[in-house]
Amino acid sequence: MIDRIAVVAASSVAVFEKRRREGLYKLLNAKSYTFPKSHRLRTKREFDEVYHAKVKDNRGPIVVFAKPNELSHPRLGLSVGRAVGTAPRRNAIKRRVREAFRLMQHDFPQGYDLLIVVRPHAPLPLADYQRALSGAVVKLHKIWSEREKE
Repeated sequence: MIDRIAVVAASSVAVFEKRRREGLYKLLNAKSYTFPKSHRLRTKREFDEVYHAKVKDNRGPIVVFAKPNELSHPRLGLSVGRAVGTAPRRNAIKRRVREAFRLMQHDFPQGYDLLIVVRPHAPLPLADYQRALSGAVVKLHKIWSEREKE
C-alpha cells in the first residue's frame, strides 16, 4: 500500500513538473500587451512628422495618420480636442482607443507611427474602435507599401 502511494506521489510530481515547464514555456513565448512609453508618440516633433506625412484614412469618428518608423513596434499618438465633449467623455474615448491599440498592436504591421485624431461623437464600444483602427491601419500600410515600390 505504501509503495503504491509512493508511485502515485512520484507520478503526480512528474506530471506537475511537466505542466510547470510547459506553462513556463508558454509564458516565455507570450506576447506582451502592455503600453509602455516607448510605444507612444510624446513630443510635438513626433506628432508633426506623422501629421505632415499626409497619409491618412477616415474611419467613422476617427482619422488615422501613419508614417513608417525604424522601430520594431508601432507607436500611438492621440489627439482629442475639446469639441469632442466634456473631459469625462474625452477621457472615456481616449481610454477605449488606447485599449484598442494595446490589444491589437501585435496584429499591426511593425514599424509605424500612428496618430489618431478623434472627431466629435458619443463614446462607442471597444469593438467599434478596434474595427475602425484595424481597417485604417491595413489601408495605410497598403498606401505606404505602394509608395516604397515607386
